[in-house]
Amino acid sequence: MAEEWQAQEGGATVPAARPIAELSFEEALAELERIVQMLEREQPDLEAAIEAYERGTQLRRHCEEKLREARLRVEKLRFDEEGEPRLEPFEPQ
Repeated sequence: MAEEWQAQEGGATVPAARPIAELSFEEALAELERIVQMLEREQPDLEAAIEAYERGTQLRRHCEEKLREARLRVEKLRFDEEGEPRLEPFEPQ
């Protein structure tokens, strides 16, 4: 997957922003990791750092929501009294 990059004022380069709602968990997490690395290495100007932080916060929330949705979809296999398998919703302990 080819990734587009855009230059920010102050010389920092960040991935061109796709709408967060379109990102899979893996894509959002990878972009969040790139933002953290960019903030640590490039030390962008204040405005670019604030924009990156805001995007990172939105990505973190998106990842949390994706994980919550995944938890709701997980099912576990149990055996009933007759020894027949059946699926039940996941219940965290």
